[in-house]
Order: sequence, then structure tokens, then C-alpha cells
Amino acid sequence: MTLALALVLLVALLAVGTVVGRALGVHQWGIPEALLAGSLGLLIAPGGGLISLIPGGVIAIWNQLPLILLTLVFGTLLLGKPLPKINGLLRPLGAQVLLALTLAFGQFVVAGLAVLLVLGPLLHVSPVMACLIEVAYEGGHGSAAAMGPTYERLGVEGGQALGLAMATVGLLTSTLVGGLVVVLGRAQGWLMPPAAAGELANPGQAGSDEISPEAPSREPRPTWSAQLSSWLINLALVGIAVAIGCGLMALLQLAAGRIGGGFAVVIEALPVFPLALIGSLLVRLVLERCGAGGLTSQPVQSRIGTLSADLLIVAATACLDLSLLARDWLPLTVLAVVGLVWNLAVVLLLASRSLPAPWFERGILEFGQATGVAASGLLLLAMADPGDRSDALTPFSIKQLLLQPLLAGGVITVMAPLAIAGWGLPVWTGLCLGLTLLWIVLALLLARAGTPQVEP
Repeated sequence: MTLALALVLLVALLAVGTVVGRALGVHQWGIPEALLAGSLGLLIAPGGGLISLIPGGVIAIWNQLPLILLTLVFGTLLLGKPLPKINGLLRPLGAQVLLALTLAFGQFVVAGLAVLLVLGPLLHVSPVMACLIEVAYEGGHGSAAAMGPTYERLGVEGGQALGLAMATVGLLTSTLVGGLVVVLGRAQGWLMPPAAAGELANPGQAGSDEISPEAPSREPRPTWSAQLSSWLINLALVGIAVAIGCGLMALLQLAAGRIGGGFAVVIEALPVFPLALIGSLLVRLVLERCGAGGLTSQPVQSRIGTLSADLLIVAATACLDLSLLARDWLPLTVLAVVGLVWNLAVVLLLASRSLPAPWFERGILEFGQATGVAASGLLLLAMADPGDRSDALTPFSIKQLLLQPLLAGGVITVMAPLAIAGWGLPVWTGLCLGLTLLWIVLALLLARAGTPQVEP
């Protein structure tokens, strides 16, 4: 009964926030309706401090939803579109990987400097707090919850609570600040115009009989039963992708129990959503090999992912514990600000020089992932590219598949606090600085190599 009430209230909050947001026109100012809905929920939640109308049992369920909803988002990422040819993917994929590596290792650098120069001398915080930006911004609530006990063992009092609070701040700032950046990008002309974005999404198809976005469709509108059938089939395919991810996680946990050691520590902290992405890839591959790729619908898969992302943001925002933020506001503020400034600087300064066109759509997607979670990135991409014509999602999804085992809850996230405890924070920060500079140089070299030379 409580579960049903929790889901009904969450959907109702999103519906109310959407109606109010559209009436106020908040989308034009870069404020997502889901963030507004979550803020309304926070006002009537126990942690909001205004009026408590939502039962504690509902909040307990909402606290568990972000990881589940994020797993659904990852289960949709590769299902909707045909798998790309590897030759045309290498350039954008390489640029996306290097940008993501720059963001992640740079977060260790700026957090290390903040702890060494400010938080350590003034507040005497543990050096391990230099891990909080990466684990919370990149990894989100799931990684923060998994790594919390490790931080506490290494001297960060309330490490799990701090990580969860930081993850919530990242989720809020990624959607709010990212939305404002989209508005700025639209004003500056950084976004691709619809016609040009359509050409990018369908290269080599200028002579095809595809209907242009401006032209009225000649196809009859699908019947209600056909739409319902499409939704059921696509939901089932997402369920299969998630089930494969859960099965892979069970196998890894079984192997970790037998191997033990560092492998077991990594698997214990590894969330299930990157494995759901593998499931999404396998399902799509099987469908294409069997000639059944038409079973999936890109609009339906996109809608499932967007709805899951919206519900995730509503739940995480409504569950924000303001008392926790009030208690540790100073270190959280310092880390949140330096992490946000770093992410903005990388996306606005490096992405425009290193990513292939459309650089802004690719960059804002990466900003959402690196500041909040992948769901935030998808929401920002939908704001920047509502027609889904930029083809930014495919290299991003495969990049996630490659880097998720390492960062955002992967091996490097798990080993970072151990390295700081063993080597010292100055050595770890210096190592990350060297790697960050390396990724930047490689990204610029790759962009230069991929720029066509114009004959004089």
C-alpha cells in the first residue's frame, strides 16, 4: 500500500510541476519542470522544514528510487537507435572519452587543492574529503551510498551522509545551472539549428525519401491499440536489458565472493546501472542480428528514459535533508562551488575546441553527467535538442560503457580514498593533475587531427 501511494504521489508531483512550470514558462529560463516539481515536494516533505504532509514511509521509498530509475535510464540508452558503424564513431567517441576523463580527474584536482589550501587548514577536515566531488557529482547517490562506509573508516565522520548531500546538490545544480547554460547557448547561437542538426543525424541521406521536420507527415496516426502495443513491447525490452544487467551483477558478486581482495571491494561499490547499459547493447545487437530492430521505437525509448529521469529528479529533490546541509554547509559549499566551476570551465572552454559538431549538445550532455547523473545529462540534452536530431547520445552511451567500470563508482573511485590514505593527498593531487593535463593535450591534438585542412 505504501509503495503504491509513493508512486502515485511521485507521478502526481511531476504532473503538477509540469502544469505549473508550463503556465509560468520556467522552461524558457532554463528551469526544468521536474526540478520545480521536486521543490514543491520538498516544501511538504519532512526534510523541507515548511510543512510535513508526506508520510515518512513514502520518503523512505523515494530515497531508494534514484538508483532504480537511473538503471531504467541506462537500460534505454542503446535500444532506440541502430548501432552505429564503428568507422564514423571513432572521432566523436574519442573526443567524448577524453572530455569525460578531463572532467573526472580534474574534479580530484580541484577538490584536492580545496582541501589542501582551504578546508584542511581552516576546518581540519580529513584529506579523504577530496574524493567527495567525484563520487557524488560523477557517481551520484548510488556511488555515494556505496562508498560512505569506506570514507568513514578512513576518518571522514558522516561520510555517507555528506556524500548523499553532495550528490543531491550536484543533481540540483546540474539541472538548474545546466538549464541556464542551455538558455545562454541558445542566445549565443551555440545550438545547432534544426535543419543542420537533422543533416548531422542522417549523414549521407540527402537523397532519401525521409520527410523533413517542417513537412507534414503523410503517414496515418497510429491507432490507440498500436501505440499501447508499442509501449508494452518497448517496456518489455527495457526490462530484459535491466534483467541482463542484474544477472551480470549477480555473476560478478559471486566471483567477488570467491576471489576476494581488491576485486571484491570494487564489485561491492559498483552500481548496477552500467551493467544495464551492457544489457541494452546486447538486446539491441540481438534484435539487429535477427532482423527485428523495428520492434524498438526511438520516440518511445526516449520517452521512457526522459520520464525516468524526471521522476528521479523529483524524488531526489523532495528527499533533500536541509538540516544536513545546514550542519555541514561550509565544506559542502566550497566543494560544490569548485566542482561546478571546473565542470563549467571544461565544457565551455574545452568542449568547444575538442568535440566535433554539434559541440554544445555533446558538451551539455557531458556536463549533466559530470555534475549530477546521466539522467540530468539527458534532461539537458532534451532542452538543447528537443527533436533528438544531433546524434549526441550514441557516443555518450558507448563512452559510459567504457568508463563506468573505472569512474563514477568504478575502480578509480574505489581506489582513490585508499591512495590518499596511503600516498598522501599532495601526491594523489599531483598525479591527477598530470593525467588531467595529458587528457587535455590529447583532446586538442585529436581535434586538430580531425579538422579538415582547407586548400589555399
